[in-house]
Amino acid sequence: MPTTLPIICVAENGVDAADLSEAHKAWAKSNGFTGQSGKLLALPDETGQIGAQLFGLGADANRSALVLGLAASALSAGTYRLEGEYGDPTLAALGFRLGAYGFDRYAKAKERPTLELPKAADAAEIETLVTSAFIARDLVNTPANDLGPDALEAWIVAFAETHGVETNVVRGDDLLAQNFPMIHAVGRASDQAPRLVDFSWGDAAHPRLTLVGKGVTFDTGGLNIKPGNSMALMKKDMGGAANVLGLANAIMTAGIKVRLRVLIPVVENSIAGNAFRPGDVLPSRKGLTVEIGNTDAEGRLILADALALADEEDPDLIIDMATLTGAARVALGPDLPPVYARDEAFAKTVVDHGMAIDDPLWPMPLWNGYDKLLTSKIADVNHISTGGLAGSITAALFLNRFVKPQTEWMHFDIFAWSPEPRPGRPFGGTDHGIRALYSALKDRYGQ
Repeated sequence: MPTTLPIICVAENGVDAADLSEAHKAWAKSNGFTGQSGKLLALPDETGQIGAQLFGLGADANRSALVLGLAASALSAGTYRLEGEYGDPTLAALGFRLGAYGFDRYAKAKERPTLELPKAADAAEIETLVTSAFIARDLVNTPANDLGPDALEAWIVAFAETHGVETNVVRGDDLLAQNFPMIHAVGRASDQAPRLVDFSWGDAAHPRLTLVGKGVTFDTGGLNIKPGNSMALMKKDMGGAANVLGLANAIMTAGIKVRLRVLIPVVENSIAGNAFRPGDVLPSRKGLTVEIGNTDAEGRLILADALALADEEDPDLIIDMATLTGAARVALGPDLPPVYARDEAFAKTVVDHGMAIDDPLWPMPLWNGYDKLLTSKIADVNHISTGGLAGSITAALFLNRFVKPQTEWMHFDIFAWSPEPRPGRPFGGTDHGIRALYSALKDRYGQ
């Protein structure tokens, strides 16, 4: 086998036009290869060894960032290079690198294929986005016995240090003393204290961008305990925090011109005698009283306190990310996270950037007509809606109350999981929205 094996990219019905020998064209046709999306076919050399791989890009060769991830996940270990018509070289190489991801912490490491970057590819941009995606994936894939609140805090502190910034942590009963009552209530039943992790980076003269990530390291559902099949994946309930940290890495590495603040409320939603209960009424940092409708809707409670803090310094933009509702998955499935935003024009910009680089998102409405579903007879608001309808929208509307009306705010209700392998996203924990937001924020603020 050659030291570097070519991957010859072919669009749908493009075999005849490809730079192949007549024998290889005949071989492709005899094996039913027409350039169909994601299909890989080994080409023999004159000795009968594999001399190259044919790879189908489908009808839209420009979407190779998506499709080439399938090649990486299917190929054996070795070094490869891209040939043929594969569209944008940076996106193509990025798709390959993302598809070659593997989580090897608990099993023997598997050697994976590597790519010789095309000469025109932006190596620094690829490395930034790959590292940021893998941060999110590694954190989500790590089980809660190794990534509880203590370990997640330690990881964030070490991460911030690599970017030259210090971290402030409010922990345990200090949350009550410093007015974060809902973060405290949600996490107090765990043997690892709840906390709020906070760090800032960048020039204070630049526009203020604050990222808030839901950091529930494991969710039993609390006293409204989840059934076993629903609890099995709850190590991923800190997927919002994981993706915020991946996005923060991209922002800081690229030097986007913002004063970045990152707020991660970190808790484990456990069951004990001091667990918060359905029917409890909790105070909040915002001053609103919140009736608890179901303890399994804990993420919005910790986000609400963190969003209220974020809003106090009047930032230019607040973005939160959270694995918040099953309703979002019912509406849009696991591949397409909904985006809620007060500035619909900027939301469209983010969605457009995501569609261009295979990080799909979809806008959903902050439909005020459903706000009445959060009415409480004894408190300012109930944190879940009555009737079970429009659950992702009403969760966003609940959060909406904790950010001043004039503040620009976006909410991403992500899944952070690939239930089956997809192009550029192997099975397991995944990144959602990092590339879309990074690209849009670069355009908005510059580097």
